[in-house]
Amino acid sequence: MHAFDPLRFVILRHAFIPLDNARLAHLCGSMDEHLRDIESALGVGITRRNESFRVEGPKASAERAVVLLQGLYDRARKPIPAETFQLALVEAAAVPAAALQPNVRPHPQPLSPGERGAADDDEQIVLRTRRADLAGRTPNQHVYLRNILDHDITFGIGPAGTGKTFLAVACAIDSLERSAVQRIILTRPAVEAGERLGFLPGDLAQKVDPYLRPLYDALYDLMGFDKVTKAFEKGNIEVAPLAFMRGRTLNHAFVILDEAQNTTPEQMKMFLTRIGFGSKCVVTGDVSQIDLPRGTDSGLIDAERVLRRVRGIATTHFTSADVVRHPLVARIVDAYEAARGDPL
Repeated sequence: MHAFDPLRFVILRHAFIPLDNARLAHLCGSMDEHLRDIESALGVGITRRNESFRVEGPKASAERAVVLLQGLYDRARKPIPAETFQLALVEAAAVPAAALQPNVRPHPQPLSPGERGAADDDEQIVLRTRRADLAGRTPNQHVYLRNILDHDITFGIGPAGTGKTFLAVACAIDSLERSAVQRIILTRPAVEAGERLGFLPGDLAQKVDPYLRPLYDALYDLMGFDKVTKAFEKGNIEVAPLAFMRGRTLNHAFVILDEAQNTTPEQMKMFLTRIGFGSKCVVTGDVSQIDLPRGTDSGLIDAERVLRRVRGIATTHFTSADVVRHPLVARIVDAYEAARGDPL
């Protein structure tokens, strides 16, 4: 047997004071399902007697679990929504325990653009959107946000559910709200996901809407329907297929190219050379889900290779550990990558 090492395995005890049985029930979930999920996510064991909890496992994991339990208890006046609980699990698994202290943020108010530039890399970036608490949840998401703030062109590459598009749209809205840019331009290639939909009815906007719906969803979630509608009417937000970017110069704009894995190298070059003065560009994509015709190279893969050493361009790679959707999504991503024998 291995000698007991208190630095690697500990037993922590924690009691919630003052005791609130309703909060305790919401924290534990039906049949203690929340506790079982925390055990699985953090690799610890949790037992409880009334308000007293015993957490045992590796020191760092046990400390994370205690901080997570206290944070969930603090917000458990009502039943904890599944999305909130899963995001808390992701954050707890990824962030050092010291940074997870409940109700503590390095900057209670969102940082201004000037303050952000001077901020340390480990300080949390909070974006000005309808979601007051929107921020990165995992280390890679924090790096991604920092890259967007510090570079004119940023690539976000990784599997579905890692927040690539959502965080990019949040940064764009934040920049618009602060008047750092004059407009937001959202675009993506009109490539079908392995299907042939035929000729779609309606005018141009109605034809391209199905391809751009994920971008609309993010806008509505982060700004609200009425505010988005007004922004479209004023020309502060524009959504267009990639084909309509040719010949334009995009000054003082925050430009997002989504689903960039479905661009060709020629389209990618055309798009990146549209960027003008006072603009930022974010390019997102998942190279494991390319819908181009067989034998056609992906512009995203090509751009990452060609632009690797170009100053002013940053690339963030996400993995299944960054997935902030349903926990099954991360396991699905891992299963497909294992089957391909091509780890991210």
